[in-house]
Amino acid sequence: MSILEEHQIYPIARIVVFKDTVLAEMRPDLSFLENGKVWKNRRGEAFVNPFLKEVWDYNVDIAIKAAKLGFMDIQFDYVRFPEGFERRDDILEYDVGTYTDGDDNVQKRVDAVTDFVAYAREQLEPYGVDVSVDIFGYAATISEAPGIGQNFSRISENVDVISSMIYPSHWTPYFGIDKPDLYPYELVSAYAKVENEVLGALENPPVSRPWIQDFTASYLGPGNFKRYGKEEVEAQIRALYENGIYEFLLWNAGNRYTENVNYLNPS
Repeated sequence: MSILEEHQIYPIARIVVFKDTVLAEMRPDLSFLENGKVWKNRRGEAFVNPFLKEVWDYNVDIAIKAAKLGFMDIQFDYVRFPEGFERRDDILEYDVGTYTDGDDNVQKRVDAVTDFVAYAREQLEPYGVDVSVDIFGYAATISEAPGIGQNFSRISENVDVISSMIYPSHWTPYFGIDKPDLYPYELVSAYAKVENEVLGALENPPVSRPWIQDFTASYLGPGNFKRYGKEEVEAQIRALYENGIYEFLLWNAGNRYTENVNYLNPS
């Protein structure tokens, strides 16, 4: 941490929250069960239950440890229910904690996720850190993501930074763009305009710091992807800058980033 400070590098602690196979297997009562066993998705991953305050405290304790180590920003990822949870909520066995009132399961999920973010920020306030949340990019384009419990506006009201994952490769046809991975500038620009409108309606909007793409999505198949390099990364950055968004994060699962990218003034 002292070396990072010496080189003026801003340290962010990314904490994966509700996708937690380790905790789920050690404490099945904090997870979702199917036929008495911890439910896992097709990748063998298990989630823990966002309805439960014990799960919240487990993650907040990790965040506090990171803050004490000197991290300046706590970035929560996987702040959501499993994808497609609305198709499983009548099948899986789980505790809803204090969220027993009302019939609307969508709102219960949204409330639980939002309440966790607000609680975490409140608990971290004494440590002087910023709180940020990673969120699916499409969440900004709809009122709320019904299965996973993400409401873009409500989460944004409770964080210092919102980090939408807007990799062109991850969109189906959207914004009138048939194959988004082929159009990094157009996709990011279209998204930024929507996000600016949504955040502009909030009384105290957070800083926008989106995740952008620095990898090649060859898994999309021939004709649906392009090789990402300097031009494609700079195109995304330029689209953000032109829409008044001046912070961003790069994602490459292998931590291999394109060289010679002009991050400050892409033309």
